[in-house]
Amino acid sequence: MLFGSWSEIGRILLVGTLTYILLIAFMRISGKRTLSKMNIFDFVVTIGLGSVFATILLDKTLSLATGMTAIGLMLSLQYAVSWLTVRFDPVKRLVKASPVAVFYHGSFLKEQMEHARIDKSEILQNVREKGIASMDGVMAVVLETNGDLSVIQKSDKQNEDALQNVKGIPIHNEKSSGSQ
Repeated sequence: MLFGSWSEIGRILLVGTLTYILLIAFMRISGKRTLSKMNIFDFVVTIGLGSVFATILLDKTLSLATGMTAIGLMLSLQYAVSWLTVRFDPVKRLVKASPVAVFYHGSFLKEQMEHARIDKSEILQNVREKGIASMDGVMAVVLETNGDLSVIQKSDKQNEDALQNVKGIPIHNEKSSGSQ
């Protein structure tokens, strides 16, 4: 069927425009966290919002109010979970992954690379993108919780406190806590 009716097209234009405006308003109200770089939880919420948006547009039996309630519920749940993750470590561990070292002090960490499904060429590409020509200038490469690779260059300072929560990196907490 190539054409249903003008009323269907009019409904999609009206409901789509209203949903779009309300979705933007809800996203602004829910805060910057909703629009930040995504971890797995944020990704699921984003996919869910897209699905609800499409359903509101295409399902004639679904009212705009029902669709907006679903969007409001998803954003409220996302806000609640992010609020809980900031305040309670067990919730944070449940929702968020930990950053993982895939290269550290001259060694590619094969086991962690395999577990994360990261290839050596991906690490090298990321290092080149940072303008570094040799792995000799790299202290660590970390797979962050959002899937990005962070490259930490070697420095004259021995303090590695930015790596303290990264799996696979032995940090001497006694050294860093004793100097404070």
